[in-house]
Amino acid sequence: MAAKKSQKKSNVSAEELLEYYRDMLLIRRFEEKAGQLYGMGLIGGFCHLYIGQEAVVVGLEAAAKEGDKRITSYRDHGHMLACGMDPKGVMAELTGREGGYSKGKGGSMHMFSSEKHFYGGHGIVGAQVPLGAGLAFSDKYKGNDNVTFTYFGDGAANQGQIYETFNMAALWDLPVIFVIENNQYAMGTSQKRSTSTPDLYTRGEAFGIPGEIVDGMNVLAVKEASEKAVAHCRAGKGPYVLEVKTYRYRGHSMSDPAKYRTRDEVQKMRDERDPIEQVRDLLLTGKHASEDDLKAIDKDIKAVVNESAEFAKESPEPDLSELWTDIYAEELPQENA
Repeated sequence: MAAKKSQKKSNVSAEELLEYYRDMLLIRRFEEKAGQLYGMGLIGGFCHLYIGQEAVVVGLEAAAKEGDKRITSYRDHGHMLACGMDPKGVMAELTGREGGYSKGKGGSMHMFSSEKHFYGGHGIVGAQVPLGAGLAFSDKYKGNDNVTFTYFGDGAANQGQIYETFNMAALWDLPVIFVIENNQYAMGTSQKRSTSTPDLYTRGEAFGIPGEIVDGMNVLAVKEASEKAVAHCRAGKGPYVLEVKTYRYRGHSMSDPAKYRTRDEVQKMRDERDPIEQVRDLLLTGKHASEDDLKAIDKDIKAVVNESAEFAKESPEPDLSELWTDIYAEELPQENA
């Protein structure tokens, strides 16, 4: 069954639509390949896939500019790719190889890129949220108009440090967008069973933080909401909360059989709400691309992903001497008295 046609008219150019299609498809194909490598034993530890949630980060990145920062939790591969990090470096890090972004020492949950202003990938639930406020504080202190996108999930939304951070961000008018990626099941418990309020974005109201809920399966809806949130922050009006309702097709991690929901539920979401299929439909019905064009894009992206996998396999494992690097900051020369 084909995905249900989007009822939202396109407010972007054909070139932008194609860009969003490529970006989401790259994430989808990359994650599928990562799942294969995990099954082959080439990726160890935890591996949390982003399949189904691609429209969230692609829509938000569409509103970002150079200098904006992003920080997220352990389901982070999509965020890395969406902000322009090299698939080769990401895949090599997943496999624990020297060519990875953290030289093979971080794995799936601990990758960083100062060049792309990506500050992780954090394994402790909700711990990245105060750090995101800190990143925003640095920009507030410097007096620029950069924004920090601080991502966390519906499960983390019940953590106490989230509200301590909301309070500080509101007090200091920090330019931070708190993005709640609500995939509705946290680690394996539905939102209805774990959360007393149906709308998580309202959690900011007690601190005077505005917010809204957005369809996270529609990249255009996410882009529109993120542009509003970004404009709010850049204008110096303080933080903003976006609850992006999305859905992950796989379990919490590769080791999760996801028995807390039915296969029919997942398949219905794939058939009717898939974010990539919605954009594909817009491209075809708007005559912005042909079936052959889209097949060519898919072929190109598969080649990029396969190349990243081969690079990862061929990259050596880190030398034991790497255990002691990147632990301490380099000692700065003392100024002359």
